Amino acid sequence: MADDISAPTFNRLSVSPLTCTIGAEIEGVDLREALSDEVIAEIRRALVTWKVIFFRDQDVTQAQHIAFGRRFGEVEVHPAARDGSANPEILRLHTGPDLRGQADAWHSDVSWRERPPLGSILIGRVIPEVGGDTLFSDMVAAYEGLSPAMKAWVCTLICRHDAVTHARQQGKTLEEFQKEFPAPEHPVVRTLPETGQRALYVNRGVVAKRILGLSPKESDWLVEHLSAQASNPEYQCRFRWRKNSIAFWHDASCQHFGTANYFPAVRQMERVTVMGDKPFFDPDR
Repeated sequence: MADDISAPTFNRLSVSPLTCTIGAEIEGVDLREALSDEVIAEIRRALVTWKVIFFRDQDVTQAQHIAFGRRFGEVEVHPAARDGSANPEILRLHTGPDLRGQADAWHSDVSWRERPPLGSILIGRVIPEVGGDTLFSDMVAAYEGLSPAMKAWVCTLICRHDAVTHARQQGKTLEEFQKEFPAPEHPVVRTLPETGQRALYVNRGVVAKRILGLSPKESDWLVEHLSAQASNPEYQCRFRWRKNSIAFWHDASCQHFGTANYFPAVRQMERVTVMGDKPFFDPDR
């Protein structure tokens, strides 16, 4: 796989991979500036290649944060961000003594949408002195690590994604929440449109443990088995946050885990989410 990621060339960025298949630090770009189409194209290429990319010392305003996201597509207003603020495209993730971090499980953001995100752009505003790292896991490598028989089988399956956690956080029943956001059905293995690679697209965080055509017991077992692949350290990279660091991850090809080991310290993050396309599986790619 190392040969695969060495192919892209970058003339306007400095790209330093963290592992052979996932994670790279980007230098040589100031996200406060109006970036050329050529620079944006190289950032997109780095994102698709390494699945999550990191920028340091980016003291962007909220407006600049949103503007950067819009260079990659439509920016989502997350249901949890509808608080009447001036910048509803910003999802504020503030934790501290009164609220423990809640992202400490492997997941892919907002997969309960018909069009899940292309990617999420997260900036650290207030960072604990210790703890609070985010881990990322390569779901292309997770798929490739399955046995040939398992790979062939899961490519034929569809899973229903429910926003159980999000409904609960907003004080709604799942039925109330799904009046606005009906539970979509996505392939268990999705084809990445940019590369043709195949990635596992099942996670414990939002899946209502229902793979279509299987009994509840079979579905529970398979969701658990596939979700557990993200926990393999060989598929992972780990990011240590500093103030004004940015992580931009490709939601279709990786999952992430936000450690909550900084409690009760304060951690304040802000996220912009770029919408993507409806997941699909193409057996010919």
